[in-house]
Amino acid sequence: MEFLDQWVLPIILFWPVVAAVVALLMDDERSIKWWSVIASLLPLGLSTYMLLTYDFQAGGMQFEVNVPWIEALNSSFHLGVDGLSVPLVFLTALLSTLSIYYSAGTIRHRVKEYFVMFHLLEMSMLGVFLALDYVLFYVFWEISLVPMYLLIGIWGGPNRNYAAIKFFIYTLVGSVAMLLAILGTYFATGTFDILGAAAAKPFMDLPGDKALLFTSLAFWGFFLGFAFKVPSFPFHTWLPDAHTEAPTAGSVILAGVLLKLGAYGFLRIVLPTYPTASQYWSLWVVALGAIAIVYGAFVCVAQTDFKRLIAYSSVSHMGYVMLGIGAAANVLTPEGAARAAEAFGLSTEAVADSAAMAINGATLQMFNHGIITGALFLLVGVIYERAHTRELARFGGLSSKTPWYYGMMMVAGFASLGLPGLAGFWAEFFTFRGAFALVPYWAAFGTIGIVMTAVYILWRIIQNVFLGEYDPNKLHHWTTVDGVETDGPTDMVGFEKLTLWPLIIGMFLLGVYPPLILNYFNRSAVELLQFVQGLL
Repeated sequence: MEFLDQWVLPIILFWPVVAAVVALLMDDERSIKWWSVIASLLPLGLSTYMLLTYDFQAGGMQFEVNVPWIEALNSSFHLGVDGLSVPLVFLTALLSTLSIYYSAGTIRHRVKEYFVMFHLLEMSMLGVFLALDYVLFYVFWEISLVPMYLLIGIWGGPNRNYAAIKFFIYTLVGSVAMLLAILGTYFATGTFDILGAAAAKPFMDLPGDKALLFTSLAFWGFFLGFAFKVPSFPFHTWLPDAHTEAPTAGSVILAGVLLKLGAYGFLRIVLPTYPTASQYWSLWVVALGAIAIVYGAFVCVAQTDFKRLIAYSSVSHMGYVMLGIGAAANVLTPEGAARAAEAFGLSTEAVADSAAMAINGATLQMFNHGIITGALFLLVGVIYERAHTRELARFGGLSSKTPWYYGMMMVAGFASLGLPGLAGFWAEFFTFRGAFALVPYWAAFGTIGIVMTAVYILWRIIQNVFLGEYDPNKLHHWTTVDGVETDGPTDMVGFEKLTLWPLIIGMFLLGVYPPLILNYFNRSAVELLQFVQGLL
């Protein structure tokens, strides 16, 4: 097992490249699909192994690999995982496997290129979560743009070219800002090692005003890079178009994993490396998060396109992540914690607990949003394959015609609105538990989003799509998932159910016993706060 521990991260990272090369050399489309599905199981299996064997007592980075790479730049091939990244690596592998399996039953156009792009996309996302070197991190960050751009631009909807270009340009602008921040950090510390740079406290040896100026410039450079990816309000406008035009599996990965790269960057890089600037600008992060929660939920109510509604729900739900991160950042330094303790009549221990709670809520929301919204996009794809439209007004009364589809949509919808007993509840609960103690007014404003989420889930989706009498005159053209014309809607078939079951089961398991994942995130949150306190 020691040998496996030494090689598990490189295998997870580069196996998708091997899978892509093998798929590229194959000609038979059926063989390409089955090879892609089987090959995707190796990263999933190894990420599950890491999830089960991560040592909570030791904590910190484990399964590390650190070898010289570009010595002239003092850059190394440094990989590692801790309580923050282990669950996200597992989530990436899980959603990639499910998306590839679902695509094997639905993709019939340019099959080889599609699955090659999907393997490369998986590699790039895993690389971001595993990289502990800025150069390596940035390389994988940029690589992830290309496969997703092509997945949208080739296999997307009628406006795919516009959506793909918009996605690429928006995220590239953020990437340029992040690159400038990375270079500034390197010039201040002399290293590209992410953990080493944080420990070196870049720019903090400068006189007071200069230290704040330079750390703030670096903060905003990283902020733009990560905020465009989250996407945080008001940098979100590329997301609905990209989601609406992307193929179903592309939307699953976009919502389930790619959005998490930005939030992960805040927790891995910004907070530990620039804690004073993070605290100084924290209320801006809190405000943008709370606005995103409410704005996204209200916009969802007005949507008439099923997929666009789910896309805007991601804007709202990722707002919880930003709210939790911003609330914790507000008390990141001893001075900030003391000020909050005095303002709200709390002990310093209570402030620290609330900060950990806020980070726990943000990270748990990252994971839970991946499985919930991933399931919702798959379910939208299921009905689109049959109806060839996503207009909500064209549906109605489907509960009597498609009971399996109705049942799974009910579970995913209720999890999304935060029903107790399902995964979505705990993420929101921990976020607001921490935020109300630290930024109570913005947290109270954010609760409006909870109410509006119930409105669009219950009214726009459950009632409009499933309840009432089925009216065949609303939609005349129905087909099976294979394209055979039928008189009305047909229920989910075997491969669609199998794709959804792991996500549905996950919603129940994390709803009943959140420590299955929360223990990892909590360990990471405590270590982050202790690391910052040790620096300052």
